[in-house]
Amino acid sequence: MSTITFSNEKPTSQLSGYAAGTITVLIWSSWFLATRHSAATPLGSIDIGLIRFGIPALVLAPVWLRTGLKPKGLPLHLMAIMIAGCGAVFFLVTTLAIHSTPAASSGILLGGSMPLATALIGMLLFGERPDATRIAGLLAIVAGVMILLVRSLADASLPWTSFALLPAGAVLWASYTHAFRRSGLSAIQASALIAVWSFLIMAALALVFGVSLPQAALPEIGLQVLSQGILSGLVAMLAYGTAVRNLGGTQAAAFTALTPVLATVGGGFLLGEPMGLAEIGAAVITGIGVALSTGIAARRH
Repeated sequence: MSTITFSNEKPTSQLSGYAAGTITVLIWSSWFLATRHSAATPLGSIDIGLIRFGIPALVLAPVWLRTGLKPKGLPLHLMAIMIAGCGAVFFLVTTLAIHSTPAASSGILLGGSMPLATALIGMLLFGERPDATRIAGLLAIVAGVMILLVRSLADASLPWTSFALLPAGAVLWASYTHAFRRSGLSAIQASALIAVWSFLIMAALALVFGVSLPQAALPEIGLQVLSQGILSGLVAMLAYGTAVRNLGGTQAAAFTALTPVLATVGGGFLLGEPMGLAEIGAAVITGIGVALSTGIAARRH
């Protein structure tokens, strides 16, 4: 696989990368809000999953038709980890939790836990050694999650499933990240493969358990098509790829620090969810921790 370098970046490329990173994090934050909103509609996780993966699978059909459902040379275990970690299993686990968890808490427990889980897997399985800045960031993430935990235990505002399923989703995503780095696939090839397999899984579940799409109002379906299928499934994937290409993986990943903060603000203003000092403080501390854990502030030699 090619190595991303940080030297000789052109100002125009950097500007494009910053714009792409901003677009990505805005879409990710809106995904929390749209998924949380769907809990008040007839749409279930399977319905949203069909939308989430069906649109990318259709649009990216030329890609997966060219590579095949099992790309040559891709180990089966890596493919399975990628599909589970970023596709159907991840989606079902996180959607179930988000439906009963305020957007602010979801952003912290999932978005904040992702870099923590990625770092821990890297250290335990691949011998990675984070520097002091990254360790400080990981500790800040733990502090932000602990603030939310203490807050929830004080007033029983969050179900236990939030603390079980959302970090589990973060572990799945972290596993996908490490598997993708070792797969040899391009971002668009991996996205196409994950989309088509996840759609097939969702279609099988729909045959067994049924769907609620006919009972949902067209505006509600349209919102999920826009948020889940088009924005999250296509635009965010391409935007994040542009950010990684123009800025490098470390700088691009730093944009995720905004996700817990934006999810908190969006949940308060758009969904009318409580937004107290504990939620705001946890979001800000977690966001800072995510930024530090990417290594963006570390000195480069």
